[in-house]
Amino acid sequence: MSFTVAIVGRPNVGKSTLFNRLVGKKLALVDDTPGVTRDRRPGEARLVDLRFTIVDTAGLEEAHEESLQGRMRAQTEAAIDEADLSLFVVDAKTGLTPVDTALAEMLRRRGKPVVLVANKSEARGSDAGFYDAYSLGLGEPTPISAEHGQGMLDLRDAIIAALGEERAFPPKEDVAVTDVDIPQPTGEEGEEEEELAYDDTKPLRVAIVGRPNAGKSTLINRFLGEDRLLTGPEAGITRDSISVEWDWRGRTIKMFDTAGMRRKAKVIEKLEKLSVADTLRAIRFAELVVIVFDATIPFEKQDLHIVDLVLREGRAAVLAFNKWDMIEEPQAVLADLREKTDRLLPQARGIRAVPISGQTGRGLDKLMQSIIDTDRVWNKRISTARLNRWLEQQQVQHPPPAVSGRRIKLKYMTQVKARPPAFMISCTRSDALPESYTRYLINGLRNDFDMPSVPIRIHYRSPDNPYESKKKRT
Repeated sequence: MSFTVAIVGRPNVGKSTLFNRLVGKKLALVDDTPGVTRDRRPGEARLVDLRFTIVDTAGLEEAHEESLQGRMRAQTEAAIDEADLSLFVVDAKTGLTPVDTALAEMLRRRGKPVVLVANKSEARGSDAGFYDAYSLGLGEPTPISAEHGQGMLDLRDAIIAALGEERAFPPKEDVAVTDVDIPQPTGEEGEEEEELAYDDTKPLRVAIVGRPNAGKSTLINRFLGEDRLLTGPEAGITRDSISVEWDWRGRTIKMFDTAGMRRKAKVIEKLEKLSVADTLRAIRFAELVVIVFDATIPFEKQDLHIVDLVLREGRAAVLAFNKWDMIEEPQAVLADLREKTDRLLPQARGIRAVPISGQTGRGLDKLMQSIIDTDRVWNKRISTARLNRWLEQQQVQHPPPAVSGRRIKLKYMTQVKARPPAFMISCTRSDALPESYTRYLINGLRNDFDMPSVPIRIHYRSPDNPYESKKKRT
C-alpha cells in the first residue's frame, strides 16, 4: 500500500459505512446505534486508481481518560498519529456540533493533511450542513454519500490534492524475473509418493475466541507489546473482528481478535448478533483457533459449545487457560484441568492446553509453539501406501462387524485432503458400517500417525453394483 488514511469523526456520522465502501466489502459492523466501532480496523482500500490502507476508528467524544470512551479516544488518536492523511467525516444532514469543532481544532494542531468529508449529502436539507462545514477552517468540504457511493470521484481528487501526486502515486518497483525450476517426474512406477514437508515460513491466520471478558484482547496486546486493542474490566468491549499482524521467530502471524460469544439464548440485541456473526466468519477464515478459557471459572457450558463449534468447522484448536496469575494452587488446578479436558472434550482427544497469563506474559512462547505444532498436524499428509498397510493391520486387530451375516470389507484407503485431514475408504456396504467403527479408525489414526487435537474426517465409498438397476424376470 502506498499510504495510510484514517477515517475520523464523531459517532454515527457514517465512518464505518465509508470504510466498507472503500474496501469493497462489509467488513466493519454498521448499525444505527452510535458508538458501534471501538477498535481500529485496517483494510485495503480501492478508490478508482488509488490503492491505500484505510483505518476505521471509533467516534471521537470528550470523556475521562480512564473511561471506556476515553480509551476509545486514545485508540483513535493513535490511528491519526500513524496515518499520512485523515478523512474528517461530518454529517451534512444534521449539521455541525460543538464536538465537530473541537475535533477540527485537534486535527489542526497535529499538522497533518486533512480532507473534510460531508457525508449524507444526498439527504434533503443537507445543503445547510454542507455550507456550515466551511466554518471549521479545514478547506472545502467534499460532499459524498457513503451509503449510495456518490461523490467518490470528488473524494479521490481531494485525497490527491492533499497528499500530492508523488505521494498518492509512488513509482512501482521493478521486479526481477528469475529462472523458474520446473520439477521433472522422477522415480519408477509404483513408487510410494513423497509426503509433503510442512512449510514453516508460510503466514499463519489465528483467531482468538472465547466467552466475554476472558482476556482475548489483553492476550493479543501482550503478543504485540503495545496497547493495540481496546481492553478494560467491562465485559463485551470488542465488537468487530480485528486483525493484527506481527512476527514470531521470523514467521508472519495474523491474529483476529473477536467478540465474546455468549449463549445463544442470551444474544437478543441486533448489534450483538452482528458481532457473533463476525466472530463466526473469523473462525471460518482462520487456519487455527485459540479458545481462551478463564482459568478462574473454566469449562462453563458455553466454553464447551465454542470448542465443539470450532471442531465442527474443521479448524485446528488450542486451549489457553488465561488469568493463570490469579490461581493460588497452580499444580492442583492444572491436574484438575487436564482431567476435565479429557473427560469433557472427548471429540478433541489430545488437544493441546496451555496455562497462560495475558497480563504478565507468562506461557506465551509455549502457547505459540503449541499453535505451530497443531498447525503442522492440521496440514499433515500421509502416503497412500502407508495408509493401506495401516488399514490392513487395523482390520486384523479389530475386524469390521458382520451385519445380517455378511462381513463388511474395507478395501482401499487414501487421504483426499488436508486442513483438516480427510480420508476416503472404499468398502462394501458403507451404509451398514456402525459409527463406533469409524471412531475406532479415527482414534487409531491419532495414535499411530501422531495426529492429536485436530478434527479427522473419514468418508466411505461403495462401488456401484452393475446389477442394481436390473429387475428380475418373473
